[in-house]
Amino acid sequence: MNRKKKINQVLKKKVKQANAKLNPKAKPRYISKAERLKLEQASTESQS
Repeated sequence: MNRKKKINQVLKKKVKQANAKLNPKAKPRYISKAERLKLEQASTESQS
């Protein structure tokens, strides 16, 4: 019984990971402070 349970557990885990990889991420990509500063400076230069 334990062997069956363990095998099913492993297979379910793999399926769950595969599904998670296919679905789009909810969190936006992290942008560092330095990158944000560069973007801000570029936008202010283009407006001026």
